[in-house]
Amino acid sequence: MNKMINKVPEVTLTFWIIKILATTVGETAADYLSSTLNLGLTITSYIMAGILLIVLMFQFRAKKYVPGIYWGAVVLLSIVGTLISDNLVDNLGVALSTTSIIFGSALIVVFIWWYVSERTLSVHKIDTVPREFFYWAAILFTFSLGTSAGDLISESSGLGYGYATLLFAAAIGIVFFAYKYLKMNSILAFWLAYILTRPLGASLGDLLSQKVNVGGFGLGTTETSIVFLLTILSLVTYLTINQKKPSVVNV
Repeated sequence: MNKMINKVPEVTLTFWIIKILATTVGETAADYLSSTLNLGLTITSYIMAGILLIVLMFQFRAKKYVPGIYWGAVVLLSIVGTLISDNLVDNLGVALSTTSIIFGSALIVVFIWWYVSERTLSVHKIDTVPREFFYWAAILFTFSLGTSAGDLISESSGLGYGYATLLFAAAIGIVFFAYKYLKMNSILAFWLAYILTRPLGASLGDLLSQKVNVGGFGLGTTETSIVFLLTILSLVTYLTINQKKPSVVNV
């Protein structure tokens, strides 16, 4: 199979900052569209899924990593992944524990299928169409899993948004420590951190946007979404301007 230029960014501190910001937007933007604008979960899901498919089409057609397209897809996947979980829980009455198991199982199936087909789960070698398909499928399920599991822990347990944010941040810190000092497998560490940043960003978004009387800072979903989207836009613009050359994978 012909190789192509790697179409995903290097995993750097900037990568994780934008990822957390994107997950926060996934939480607040989904709430803003469905609740504040009164579109409802179903209509919001259709609209965002349609936009996501268009952006993913551009992503797959691109010949190299394009920061604007890539991170646009991540933000939209965050929103759609949140909406999938919310639809199952709020509209269909599926328990959070059940949706967590469903999305966790789906993610495992994607990983197994990916490895059997490509003999690697490396996120540094997304240089074929099948690998890119598996990569984005895995990301979608990490967002849905992170939403369900995060809500299960933060809401059902009664921890509250502030303590939940600290809990998920600590969990990511443990993963980093295990990778850095205990020689945890880098691929395992990446995907664990990727899953955990979803509930971290969601808890942070809720902490900032929800009303004070329910444990938030009361900024609102509109203001929180705008601030985080503008921050993402600024960072992506910076990456685009400073992108000197594409990252070529050595085969």
